[in-house]
Amino acid sequence: MEHPRDHAYPGHWEADVVLRDGGTARIRPITTEDAERLVSFYEQVSDESKYYRFFAPYPRLSDRDVHRFTHHDYVDRVGLAATVGGEFIATVRYDRTDEHGRPASAPADEAEVAFLVQDAHQGRGVASALLEHIGAVARERGIRRFAAEVLPANAKMIKVFRDAGYTQRRSFEDGAVRLTLDLEPTAESLAVQRGREQRAEARSVQRLLAPGAVAVVGTGRAPGGVGRTVLRNLRDAGFTGRLYAVNRAFPESTATLDGAPAVRSVTRIGEPVDLAVLAVPADRVPEAVEECGRSGVRGLVVLSAGYAESGAEGRERQHALVRQARSYGMRIIGPNAFGIINTAEGARLNASLAPKPPARGRIGLFTQSGAIGIALLAALHRRGAGLSSFVSAGNRADVSGNDILQYWFEDPDTDVALLYLESIGNPRKFTRLARRTAAVKPVVVVKGARHSGSAPPGHTVPVTRIPDATVSALLRQAGVIRVDTVTELVDAGLLLASQPLPAGPRVAILGNSESLGLLTYDACLTEGLRPLPPQDLTTAAAPDDFRTALTAALADPGCDAVVVTAIPRVGETGTAGPDGGGALGTALRTAAATAPAKPVAVVHVEIGGLAQALSAAADSGPGRPSPCATATPLPEPPSPEPSPPEETAPEKTPTAGADPFAADPPAPDAVRRLPAYPAAERAVRALAEAVRYAQWRRQAADPGKVPEFLDDAIDGSAAAALIDRLLGADPDTRRLATADAHELLALYGIPVRPTLPAPGPDEAVAAAARLGYPVALKTTAPHLRHRADLGGVRLDLADEAQLRLAHRELTETLGTAVELRPVVQAMAPRGVDTVVRAAIDAAAGAVLSFGLAGAPSELLGDLAHRLVPVTDRDAAELIRSIRTAPLLFGWRGSAPVDTAALEEVLLRVSRLVDDHPEVVSVTLEPVVVATQGVSVLGATVRLAPPPARDDLGPRTLPSYY
Repeated sequence: MEHPRDHAYPGHWEADVVLRDGGTARIRPITTEDAERLVSFYEQVSDESKYYRFFAPYPRLSDRDVHRFTHHDYVDRVGLAATVGGEFIATVRYDRTDEHGRPASAPADEAEVAFLVQDAHQGRGVASALLEHIGAVARERGIRRFAAEVLPANAKMIKVFRDAGYTQRRSFEDGAVRLTLDLEPTAESLAVQRGREQRAEARSVQRLLAPGAVAVVGTGRAPGGVGRTVLRNLRDAGFTGRLYAVNRAFPESTATLDGAPAVRSVTRIGEPVDLAVLAVPADRVPEAVEECGRSGVRGLVVLSAGYAESGAEGRERQHALVRQARSYGMRIIGPNAFGIINTAEGARLNASLAPKPPARGRIGLFTQSGAIGIALLAALHRRGAGLSSFVSAGNRADVSGNDILQYWFEDPDTDVALLYLESIGNPRKFTRLARRTAAVKPVVVVKGARHSGSAPPGHTVPVTRIPDATVSALLRQAGVIRVDTVTELVDAGLLLASQPLPAGPRVAILGNSESLGLLTYDACLTEGLRPLPPQDLTTAAAPDDFRTALTAALADPGCDAVVVTAIPRVGETGTAGPDGGGALGTALRTAAATAPAKPVAVVHVEIGGLAQALSAAADSGPGRPSPCATATPLPEPPSPEPSPPEETAPEKTPTAGADPFAADPPAPDAVRRLPAYPAAERAVRALAEAVRYAQWRRQAADPGKVPEFLDDAIDGSAAAALIDRLLGADPDTRRLATADAHELLALYGIPVRPTLPAPGPDEAVAAAARLGYPVALKTTAPHLRHRADLGGVRLDLADEAQLRLAHRELTETLGTAVELRPVVQAMAPRGVDTVVRAAIDAAAGAVLSFGLAGAPSELLGDLAHRLVPVTDRDAAELIRSIRTAPLLFGWRGSAPVDTAALEEVLLRVSRLVDDHPEVVSVTLEPVVVATQGVSVLGATVRLAPPPARDDLGPRTLPSYY
């Protein structure tokens, strides 16, 4: 047996977790200093729970029990505790056993496990969280199975084991249920874990956004100031719960402030408080947090500045703030936050510095910048859009965009999610959550700080090393609509929140300006849409003419969406018509109501009142059908070529089936709202994003799979053994020797054409004799690799004479053989040179990249990216998404190459890095794709100890505060 002194305290086992009810707890190893906490905890456990734990009445712990339960070696005997406010609320321990159930050490790989949860905290998911963490600890210590004996009446604990998702066996022995759990994670256990994570994190945000009581700490006695402003905003918004003003400087005689009860401390309120808004100087925040924690406050919004955004001292202050709040089970929005808003009728919460809350609507907005939040609120208000909720997280030391996505995923009041992000602390988790959310409602993201290479001040998060273009590609793979500016964020949000998703890319254009119609047509082509010929109604068109034309366009089965363009009407006398924009707005909305399955966008130039008329009096209540929020896929749209802008259009192709994304027909008094744009390019860009998103939704219904045929040529066990041998000789990151790299790739069905060294002409001739003519002679010097343009590659050498001549010319013009390191390689069939790469980023995970070799990928950055593992659909999309893809499919009469074989190479590389995380980098260059087959001519592989996979471990809150 190993002893406690042999093993240091495992600090990396400490973790904060969100429980089922949205509160937090801290899980940590039990130490010898926890004796008093353990005794106090046990005294608060009911006799029934004690009986279930020990199978007999056990009113108190003996000194021997306390010693046994607090002294662990952290290998064969481990105990973990869940704590709130520093006190135990639950414990779990395991003891390693042999096949006879007796205490044992490694290599025994089974352990007995037992839980005890304080009755007041049962039903909060504490035991489930502890099982995840003790299971991860056991796997780290070489334990593969847990065994537990549970009384049949202890249904709650049996359910904890049954619902965990692990492979398990059950038997009945000596009056107890014996459960054996295999601890290797399964698809089911991972799904269970992520489902619990989603519900818990969503609930934690819901508790912040729908509080029953709010205390504003730091409300000044004089008008003005941050605290007093928030108090007034809460009151003016009609907050439906109880409201309290808190300031320790209040005189005892002060009973109310702005209509709210006034108290000197949260501890004096005497009733449960769900949310506290802290508006005190940073040096007074710890005292306020302490009072909130002791009073049972559930969450905090910290408006105070002076934290990580102010430097190293502030960063430490921020760390302490999060640790202190989490110790009491509270979550934090902020610090340095602008506030939160919830427009739901049951909440009417404006706990922010925004003087006027937005109208109630279907858009959720999250921002990491208060200034950007103000701008977005103003822009949405000006354009008549309402919000369901708004969160400005400031330094987002705790609650982040990931948590908000968890909430919006199941929020029935939110149809569209808009996010302004300056950093993504956990890209792997963000893309996972975004993909799931995007399957039911659009997620639109604009990211600041794209090119700085570091997180903004205050955002203490891991910095991803992958380029922004790669991040953008990965977000789009997850279904996220990535836009470049906050203006585009609003533009896209308006269209997605009010219009159904288009069934395809065919766009009808109509309006009273020929020039504006042509600009719209050009913009559609630029965005990859299929515009129909613009219909010019002339400048004399009246609102009835617009209504008639729009109704006809929407009824056309060859049209998927309509863009209406409008300039001020000119009458017969040459003056503007007197009707303004009101009549036109009414006409367009009436026409749009005839075809609720098709989106309509309006471009207008200097028509006063039109935007207001298009957005006014729209029903935004909970009964309004959501135009986008459904997981039902759209039918595949036809894809005709764009119609030329001529007077007669080609024959229309009818849409295949009705659009299940369309909203139900509106009630007579609920005419559809239409988004308005001041420029054609903005309207078309928003529509194009909706088209691409709709296409992603269709494809997401069938994400593809990894073909089974790959298993026939893959020897994963041999590859693992080779990797272990190579890393055992050199555990640091290393580039494999050419022969080792080729051997590893061959085990995954990726043969690399061999090369033989040719330091002199005689050696070159001998190598060619072995490989067979024709051959290629090329240098392997780093500055000349893959640079045929510099003369470092000589191809199609048919005989010995040509080879000797090429070798002499190479060494005479480019350098000595020692410098050039020439090699001979058998010629591959002619084709298109491509490059395939895979690399592991610590934050984002493994990324597979593809492009054409040389200038397209290196100079123009024409590369496509996908997260590993890659499916057959991903591989097909990968090679088709680069700008130079036509070169693979018969551009200008050339023969199409074997893209099926190329997709197989991509799938094999993906499988290699997914199966073996020690493979941190693979580059295949060039991969020559011929009309039949592919040839891999060069390969480099790097190995390193596998990075930690936090997405596969137990649920934890981020520690980068």
